Amino acid sequence: MTSTSDRSMATGPEARAWLTAYADRLLAGVRPYASPSGSLITLPGKPGGYGTAVDGLEGFARTFLLAGFRLAGENGEDPTGLAERYAAGLAAGTDPAHPERWTRPEEHGQAKVEAASLALILDMTRPWIWDRLSSDVQERTVEYLASVVGDLDYPDNNWVWFRIVVETFLRSVGGPFSADDMVHDLAAHDRFRRPGGWFADGPERSYDHYAGWALHLYPALWERMTGAAEVAAAAGDDLATRSAADREHLARYLDDALALVGSDGGPLIQGRSLTYRFAAAAPFWAGAFAGVGRPGQIREAATRIVRHFAEHDVPGPDGLLTLGWHGPWRPIAQRYSGPGSPYWASKGLLGLALPASHEVWTAAPEPLPVDAGDVLAIAAAPGWAISATRDDGIVRVINHGTDHAVPGADVGDSPLYARLGYSTATSPLLDAEAWDSPLDQSVVLLDAEGLATHRTGFATGPVVEPVGTAAVLSSTAEAHWVVADPTVPDHGSGRPGTSTPAGRITTVSVVRGAWEVRLVRVSAPAQAETAETTKATALRIGGWAAGPGLVSTVVPLLGDVAPVCGETTSDDATPLAGPTVTPWSRYAPVPDGWVAVGIYLARTPATPPQDVPGTPGIGQPRLELTAGQAAVTWPDGEQTTATLP
Repeated sequence: MTSTSDRSMATGPEARAWLTAYADRLLAGVRPYASPSGSLITLPGKPGGYGTAVDGLEGFARTFLLAGFRLAGENGEDPTGLAERYAAGLAAGTDPAHPERWTRPEEHGQAKVEAASLALILDMTRPWIWDRLSSDVQERTVEYLASVVGDLDYPDNNWVWFRIVVETFLRSVGGPFSADDMVHDLAAHDRFRRPGGWFADGPERSYDHYAGWALHLYPALWERMTGAAEVAAAAGDDLATRSAADREHLARYLDDALALVGSDGGPLIQGRSLTYRFAAAAPFWAGAFAGVGRPGQIREAATRIVRHFAEHDVPGPDGLLTLGWHGPWRPIAQRYSGPGSPYWASKGLLGLALPASHEVWTAAPEPLPVDAGDVLAIAAAPGWAISATRDDGIVRVINHGTDHAVPGADVGDSPLYARLGYSTATSPLLDAEAWDSPLDQSVVLLDAEGLATHRTGFATGPVVEPVGTAAVLSSTAEAHWVVADPTVPDHGSGRPGTSTPAGRITTVSVVRGAWEVRLVRVSAPAQAETAETTKATALRIGGWAAGPGLVSTVVPLLGDVAPVCGETTSDDATPLAGPTVTPWSRYAPVPDGWVAVGIYLARTPATPPQDVPGTPGIGQPRLELTAGQAAVTWPDGEQTTATLP
């Protein structure tokens, strides 16, 4: 197999020069779309779900992040006049009488998000923008931001950091501030803390990139804000103690985050807001700000993520970021996404706010974990086995703990969260059918019309640390059919609706390298009349949805009845190039006892095919069941024994 892990690594100065040029191209690209005053940057494309006024505010605030990083990292040196342009936009946007005024936080919730970017950069660039504003513009800015103080309508998730940042800045310039808000918001942040360095984005099992680009990033920046210690003290907290705990948590998170970067720089394609693209680099720069992680390695991870998108023509010839992943692909976005939304990717260039003399730019480059060898790790909080293979540079996650819901929920599966597998080389199917009837990386019951069940609300089994060179995870789902309510706004979660129980499905994954041995057993649902369970006519196990250049295979390993095996080709169902092929095995009728398949994902082998049906050149695992245990013999002869529930 051709390795993608042997990549040349740039020195710190080379990386900084390249990232600087990339950032400047992004900032130049948006200039033609600024309003006459500069307060609104309204980019081309269909308006977002919140309207054109919010789109224009997003375009300003999110590119202001990048402009601020450039100013801070160059100690105010400003050959292209960034400070002057954004200061003029600030003056107009905060003027309630100006025809290009901004939507205010009390008028629309999205303005609360953008207010945090304004406050963060006004603090970071204080000598070059804030201190040079006229007193009346300063007063208007304080008045604009102050509407967040005491606001009870903040979601119980990463949004709490938007208010912490805004009120910290307000207090530093003599504006209003609420200690009660800070007590509430810091306590919420602590509630989101999970083992192993992880954060859940709220009370649900919501594990995604927000853990890094929001819940780790803001604490690392907040502790450096003017007056943060006084804000913490007013909330009955000690900043030094809190920040030390946050740094320790971040250091542990970075171990997993580094393991989740593919050798080609591709981030894990999982979770909502993926159109922020290289914002996935933000937690590595947060590590640089916080002084945790190995500087040369975290710089390499962050730079390689940005380069991944640059190598896929992001931005396009016009210099603009679009709603999409590599190229434009509107279905990747949520309802709240507008044409300015992708510029939260600016967070992935945060390292430019650090001077060229910082150790993150002077340290020698270090390889990523996948460059050095195969990786197998357990991320206990999200219930993931992380398996990366050096030969092809792909990172795979087998998921038994994340669904963006709470245990016992009976909503539909979100393809972004509830699939059994995600990787840096594949995307879950995201077309309309994928939301209604899961296929890829799923274990489902089918009714007579072929409609598939959902697993959201499942119970996670024991998360087992790697046993030798393999890992074992499991979950049990009360599988249910869902007729979704189409009126519910899409924020990335599974869709609620009318739910009908179908059966209880226990799934065990034994993971090693490019293979997962997946064992499945179906029993009667916990809460359903027998008559309701008769709707299930078949069991289907789906593999990876793979595009060109990838091999995705499902191989039956165990079962009294041979399944029907096939594959489904989907066009334009993911943001990645080319048609997508998903292999599957279907058992009809629903079998008693355990069945098992081997599920494989790799880049197309260079050697001629030979062993696995349909995938020559790949030896397959073997499986034996004895007395409640599954004994797996891997293609290279290694053995793993897993205890079954």
